[in-house]
Amino acid sequence: MATHVSALKRARQSDKRRLRNKMVKSAVKTHAKKVLDALEEKNHAAASGALKNAVPVMQRAAAKKVLHKKAVSRKISRLAKKINTLKAQA
Repeated sequence: MATHVSALKRARQSDKRRLRNKMVKSAVKTHAKKVLDALEEKNHAAASGALKNAVPVMQRAAAKKVLHKKAVSRKISRLAKKINTLKAQA
């Protein structure tokens, strides 16, 4: 364990950031899962609405640098692509 005051402070800050990042990542996964669940039910309207709610959460995670911006963009793109294929099938 750290003994210097600055090292102790850095450890406290790291713990706070780790917990905050964990919370944000969990929220992103939850929103993505809601979209996928709506897709499983083949409900285009619900899936579109869930994606509309998920996109700002994902982009906020990228803006705060919790997730990489291109990774977030890729996730959004893949979800949108699945929704569009569902719409084409209907």
